[in-house]
Amino acid sequence: MISTTDFRGGVRLMVDGEPFYIVEFQHVKPGKGGAFVRTKLKSYLSGNVLDRTFRSGERFEEPDLEEREMQFLYATGDDYTFMDTDSYEQLTFEKQQLGDNADLLKENMNAKILIYEHRPIDVELPIFIELKVVEAEPGVRGDTASGGTKPAIVETGATIKVPLYLEVGTTIKIDTRTRAYVERVR
Repeated sequence: MISTTDFRGGVRLMVDGEPFYIVEFQHVKPGKGGAFVRTKLKSYLSGNVLDRTFRSGERFEEPDLEEREMQFLYATGDDYTFMDTDSYEQLTFEKQQLGDNADLLKENMNAKILIYEHRPIDVELPIFIELKVVEAEPGVRGDTASGGTKPAIVETGATIKVPLYLEVGTTIKIDTRTRAYVERVR
């Protein structure tokens, strides 16, 4: 059981019979009345985001999720093929089953696949990944001091906001939790 005191970003819980994870949370102690927790929850199944308020001390069931370490082999259209690193069994999933970060998957990358009721619901990538920029507008001399960003397309096809001075061919480190540029890889 998960209590409201255990709430952190990314904690998984069952709400109304469906698995969710916490995107944001805030403990509130008003001057009058009992404390409560304001949360933003995202559904693993539908992708919907709920704003919910819970009384302090309320308890929730943990979802029965299975994590399997798998290696991404290749993508064909919207089908993504993975190999279980323990049994060498190959499984194919549709892009929408894998969640928002499917477009950051690179061939031969290891990832954790979350399985709920015998079907994949999300892919958990390593926190930091390195990808090469394949398309970006050219940087203008003198733009580095302004701290602006521009969209760049990386080798997997995902669009990431990067600093203006980055050029095509640069390898960058990306935080997969926020899909944000972290640093240039030398």
